[in-house]
Amino acid sequence: MTTTSPTAAHVPVAVLLDAAARQAVPVVRGIEDDALTAPTPCADYDVRALVDHLHHVVVQFQELAAKRAADFSTTPSVVRPGTDWRAAFAREADALVAAWAAPGAEEGTTGQMEMPARTVAHMALLDLTVHAWDLAVATGQSYEADPSVLTELVGAVEAMAPQAREYGVFGPEVPTPGHATELERVLALTGRDPRWRA
Repeated sequence: MTTTSPTAAHVPVAVLLDAAARQAVPVVRGIEDDALTAPTPCADYDVRALVDHLHHVVVQFQELAAKRAADFSTTPSVVRPGTDWRAAFAREADALVAAWAAPGAEEGTTGQMEMPARTVAHMALLDLTVHAWDLAVATGQSYEADPSVLTELVGAVEAMAPQAREYGVFGPEVPTPGHATELERVLALTGRDPRWRA
């Protein structure tokens, strides 16, 4: 399965992840404590659980960049009283970018399914983007994804969508109008309603 468009192939994935992280980190920093129990577009997650999930994803995709096994079987609780979980997320996002910038990170295969490394990196890029949007709309914040990230993701998500739906990772595609933005298109492909509001 290929997820790379001809024009986007020349953009290092670490550059794209850095752009996505620069949009996601301020959203996480902007979450107030009294919003942690608010619902999100991900029906199974409130804000607290979704931050836990995204933090775990960012950590585990560092392992995949290094061609080590990732463990998604459990999600540690990082959003706890007395911890600076916002700063912790920012540090792990920086570490994710560094991991995928390492020589050879996006070459070959990685993960238990031995998928192309760049395809796996696209999964991290997608999570950083759509979950940042999830958290932003759930907590009343604005969010604008980086255009270069969206250009990469549209083709990547279209390619991975059938298998992702088969495994229950994506919901059914949400219809979008012809004038939909690239962000709305990406969200709809994952099964999200781009018009969702808390």
